[in-house]
Amino acid sequence: MDMTNLTGSIVALVTPFCEDGSIDFEALERLVDFHLDNGTDGILVLGTTGESSTMTDEEDLAVARCVVERVAGRVPVIGGAGSNATFESERKAAGLVKEGVDGLLLITPYYNKSNEEGIYRHFTAVLDKVDVPCILYNIPGRTGCSISERNLARLAAHPNAWGLKEASGSIEYATMAAQYLSDDFRMFSGNDDIVVPLMSLGAKGVISVWADVAPATVHQMCADFLAGDIAAARATQLKNLELIHALFCEVNPIPVKCALAEMGLIGENYRLPLWTISDAGRERLLAAMREVGLIG
Repeated sequence: MDMTNLTGSIVALVTPFCEDGSIDFEALERLVDFHLDNGTDGILVLGTTGESSTMTDEEDLAVARCVVERVAGRVPVIGGAGSNATFESERKAAGLVKEGVDGLLLITPYYNKSNEEGIYRHFTAVLDKVDVPCILYNIPGRTGCSISERNLARLAAHPNAWGLKEASGSIEYATMAAQYLSDDFRMFSGNDDIVVPLMSLGAKGVISVWADVAPATVHQMCADFLAGDIAAARATQLKNLELIHALFCEVNPIPVKCALAEMGLIGENYRLPLWTISDAGRERLLAAMREVGLIG
């Protein structure tokens, strides 16, 4: 499916597991249906929220295949192909493209991090090998490094670099990045609590954890902003701030999987080193969910 005009709410989908740790494909299909029924504009699999770092290559491909088949071309599907080893990212990207994803998410190289030129070459090596739109993922809090302004300017000119997921949490960085946006290079907020501020700088929507539990709300907020109803979008953003913050009261995706389990959509199962949410975190999360009507 052509995703070059994609805007709005792209859900960073969780990967549901069974109690024995295997992938719960029945629950995965149920999640896809939930998003298709509630207006989600695009689906990202195998990102941070999808716990891909704990999964095998075979499991990654099986999840992508399941989602692509279930979606059946109704919305774009984006696959996370990130790695701190460039050749691994190239290999993952090739495998996901074969499974039929419409685009890729490419993260900055974590742990080893590299210098400015190495990061540029890391991205271009993958961009040169694929023929689908790619979103560059800037999240220094997770990776320990950032896409510099010089690199962003160079990468934005690459024909396969279609967008930026900006998750630094810095309005200053987002303002800098906004200088390089165009019809061919878009920005999406990677932070649920500042979607509207980033859209005011030119972002076209959000790649969202919040949308896992409230897809219709996040879709409508983005649609309102893009339609010019800034007041409605701002009101939605502010009304849901406590829920958004509660969804990140512990390491993502621990709280959001807890929330989805409370909604009856998945089992509350993780892979180590992730573990069940604390009692205090659960209490805060459930209170926030009740406040916006997600649970009774």
